[in-house]
Amino acid sequence: MNLSLYLLTVLIWGTTWIALKLQLGVVAIPVSITYRFALAGLILFAILRLTRRLQPMNRRGHMICLAQGLCLFCINFMCFLTASQWIASGLIAVVFSTATLWNALNARIFFGQKIAANVLGGGVLGLLGLGLLFWPELSHHSASRETLYGLGLALLGTLCFSAGNMLSSVQQKAGLRPMTTNAWGMAYGAAMLGLYCLASGIPFDMEWNTRYVGSLLYLVIPGSVIGFTAYLTLVGRMGPERAAYCTVLFPLVALNVSAVAEGYVWTAPALLGLVVVMAGNVLVFRKPRARVAMPAPAR
Repeated sequence: MNLSLYLLTVLIWGTTWIALKLQLGVVAIPVSITYRFALAGLILFAILRLTRRLQPMNRRGHMICLAQGLCLFCINFMCFLTASQWIASGLIAVVFSTATLWNALNARIFFGQKIAANVLGGGVLGLLGLGLLFWPELSHHSASRETLYGLGLALLGTLCFSAGNMLSSVQQKAGLRPMTTNAWGMAYGAAMLGLYCLASGIPFDMEWNTRYVGSLLYLVIPGSVIGFTAYLTLVGRMGPERAAYCTVLFPLVALNVSAVAEGYVWTAPALLGLVVVMAGNVLVFRKPRARVAMPAPAR
């Protein structure tokens, strides 16, 4: 079951980059994000109501959902989409893939969980592999002020994503399932972003064409309703540090989609990077060997 959820998350989030790109145009970035999570939240609430699986939450649960909505469904996406104006998407993907290490570190700080050597080693291999994958892009990127600003936003978005993972883990430990907390989190995130748009005077435009509506529906249903539910379920089952390795793998799917849709060409460093990332994936999910207890010496 975990493997199915893992592969589903990688496949869905690896293809959402194209849909995000198709969202750019007449509709402002914060408005598109508001549409996405308002619709996704409504769909989740409808499913939970029809199946009678909406769990009651106390004030503490709602406060955590509010924080989760701010981190996962608001600031996170604003940072990444804004950063894409100054730095290439490949560079953003490399920064986002550090979520594996941030999750391991945050789990250690907030929950006292020991950082497993295989998880840390696999995360490092994954980052090295992604560095090789995007080396042509990284090596030709100028370090201007805009570049540094974009990198800072990408890092802030990654930290917010990691913080949202920790909050979801807290909720699941309290017995709240991801579908319920996602529904509330998406609703809170969309509400906060919608209020920001109103206060800033950003118009709620809409593009009634196949490109925008189709990409929006893809981001709403597979990208949000299914993708976030599958991923945060993995966070509860596997721990945030292992679940976050999805962030290392889904850029690989994005590159293959880009090869078909945008003419991306695989190079020797990129293929080597693919092998290194796969090795890191095997290392992360390798079960540690059980230690055999040695008999006490006779006295």
